[in-house]
Amino acid sequence: MAVRHVWVNRKPDRVWSVLGDADQYQKWVVGTRETHESEGHWPEVGTTLRYAIGRGPLTVQGHTIVRVHEPPERLELEASAGRLGTARIAIRVTPWGEGTLITMDEHPLRGAVARLHTAPLDVALQLRHRLMLSRLRSVVEEGRSRQDKEAGQHV
Repeated sequence: MAVRHVWVNRKPDRVWSVLGDADQYQKWVVGTRETHESEGHWPEVGTTLRYAIGRGPLTVQGHTIVRVHEPPERLELEASAGRLGTARIAIRVTPWGEGTLITMDEHPLRGAVARLHTAPLDVALQLRHRLMLSRLRSVVEEGRSRQDKEAGQHV
């Protein structure tokens, strides 16, 4: 199991505007590209977001399903990478001083990643989380989400 956290210099509502914007997903989730909603409205429970993972001939199709959506505190996802298997990703958003603490907890559920879950896999997940949380912080602190643009708000 890989658990990491990052503090961002924005309020929780700004973090939620990014987490709730399917167009932002590929900007902070490592390895994903060409994302699109295929069922439901992101991030409602049961919504599926489809995407490509990898590059060139090493590309597989993946998808993520929202399992829990409890703003302003909790978002839980189940990510599938085809034959590689699935993982549970729990994101907690906690007000912390003038900003927000984001905690991410990921562990394999099924498939090859679950059967091969070892200490080296946890190290790889920790490295992935470090990069992913760094990207999420950048998107939250620097960019504007679809909801911000639609509402005409400024960050």
